[in-house]
Amino acid sequence: MTARIFARAALVGAGALALLGPLTVGTAVASSAGEQGTARVMAAPYAVVPYETVNIRSGPSRAFPTVGSVAAGEVRGAYCWEFGETVNDYGFSNNVWVKLAEGYVSAVYLKGNEYGDLPASASC
Repeated sequence: MTARIFARAALVGAGALALLGPLTVGTAVASSAGEQGTARVMAAPYAVVPYETVNIRSGPSRAFPTVGSVAAGEVRGAYCWEFGETVNDYGFSNNVWVKLAEGYVSAVYLKGNEYGDLPASASC
């Protein structure tokens, strides 16, 4: 009787594996890497999109170290905005910095309004 239960469990397990397909480290890593950006956007209450590749800084000023970057057109999740260093570029001037999961980006480089398309009420 024990052998029969074991055989049935083995068949169920094999069926599940057949439905899932072969799982390898490569597919697991590729899947999680591809989903990281989406998860980052989904976790934040707002989304921002830069006009060009922009540096992410650890604080709301160019004096803070760069901790990463966002490519032009890449959608990123944003949490809030705060006033910081005034940035002048492309004929625009703005002292609003938007908080992402990794740090801050100047709203001068983001599509939308002066708050990087966040609502005015979304201050940090």
